[in-house]
Amino acid sequence: MIRPVAFRMNEQTAVNNFFQEDIALKNAEINSKAQVEFDTFVEKLRAVGVNVIVENDDLRMDTPDSIFPNNWISFHSNGDIGLYPMFAENRRRERREEILIRLENEGFKINNIYDYTSAEDEGFFLEGTGSLLLDRVNYKAYCALSPRADEELVIEFCEDFEYSPVIFTANQTVDGNRVPIYHTNVMMCLAENFCVICLDSIDDAVEKKNVVKHLKKDRKEIIAITEAQMHHFAGNMLQLQGNDKKYLVMSAAAHESLNKEQIAAIEKHCEILSSDLTTIETCGGGSARCMMAEVFLPKQAVLKSV
Repeated sequence: MIRPVAFRMNEQTAVNNFFQEDIALKNAEINSKAQVEFDTFVEKLRAVGVNVIVENDDLRMDTPDSIFPNNWISFHSNGDIGLYPMFAENRRRERREEILIRLENEGFKINNIYDYTSAEDEGFFLEGTGSLLLDRVNYKAYCALSPRADEELVIEFCEDFEYSPVIFTANQTVDGNRVPIYHTNVMMCLAENFCVICLDSIDDAVEKKNVVKHLKKDRKEIIAITEAQMHHFAGNMLQLQGNDKKYLVMSAAAHESLNKEQIAAIEKHCEILSSDLTTIETCGGGSARCMMAEVFLPKQAVLKSV
């Protein structure tokens, strides 16, 4: 997780992230509020036993969206890493080699780096696990195509990492028009035994049927949310392992938007952990899941002296 130092509404991402809203506060105050929300969130995660690695953002880089690291990198259990092409030019500066060096210093093993960032030069993008919803057990990559998720790059990723693509388009209504949702992970959350998903956003009946078919085949309980709930970030969740139990992590706004039946369905599988992320959600257009880049890298073997 990246602690922000210059968080604000990013004007470069607002052109196709319709979850962002402007608020009448100075940037310094916005960043201060975001830092409080970030710190409280990290404390809650650590309190239940989630291992959180916090890296501070670099003020010199002027990266207002650095708080969402899952868009530029993904970590895999075989020691591979993916580096991804970003739509906004100022987000490309979020990719920092020193973060990889720190992980190696903390005992994580990095074998190969798949670098897709040259696609930026040609105007094609694929924003990490914002665009790619990875079923790491069944090796499927769900992806809602958008200006930030190019189909050919999805296929290339799947060939490199040996995933099967499940590709579709998810839309939201903006000014009376249906337009693509910028990231898959705001309309869909894939957990161990269930999936929280806004099926109403998949307008094409064939594509919707195909997504449902894959989820049912893999025995995922489908917990449907409405588009209104999606706009409260009820799709932007991540299941994490704590000390002795699993948690579905989400924002307070997402939690409050759920009805009793949805909460009961989730709590059959794991506990809910939520935290207030109002400033981050409003200005950044992302929520709890976007703030966490899961480290699946293997640990280096520790040699003990005799």
